[in-house]
Amino acid sequence: MADAPFQPVSDPFSSGQPPAGAPLTVVAQFLKDMSFESPNMPALLEHAGRVPQGLIKVDVKAHKLPEEQKYEVVLSLRAEARHQDQLAYIAELQYAGIFLVGQIGTRMMEPLLLIEAPRLLFPFAREIIANIIQQAGFRAMLIHPIDFAMHYREQRAAGGAPAV
Repeated sequence: MADAPFQPVSDPFSSGQPPAGAPLTVVAQFLKDMSFESPNMPALLEHAGRVPQGLIKVDVKAHKLPEEQKYEVVLSLRAEARHQDQLAYIAELQYAGIFLVGQIGTRMMEPLLLIEAPRLLFPFAREIIANIIQQAGFRAMLIHPIDFAMHYREQRAAGGAPAV
């Protein structure tokens, strides 16, 4: 049986345009910033196996890049956990993506970038947070899926939704 000649795969981004019909295409994703503090270790070491009470704060920002139709979206997560009255840890993460936006109406731009884009980034950011907490000696914090549409509506109602 003869091997078929090698056919190079074309780069869908070589034209600088999103794939046909795609309103949002992920071009790249990356860890932008991360920090972890555990100020009460090793005093909490004997309790590290227990699940501390935690709080997650979420923020999403988007801005236009110089290239046509490209935007950077940054998903920020802050996980803070306590054991009784002591701070167990603070984990902060900024996970970003570069997105190519297709032909959409202008009123759909903000929801697309502030709801759909972070929805695509979230699983990766959640995994990084869980891993760093575990590597610090604590049980991984389970971060439930986030309703980015509700988050967007709350930000808009508070007058805080950033214009894209």
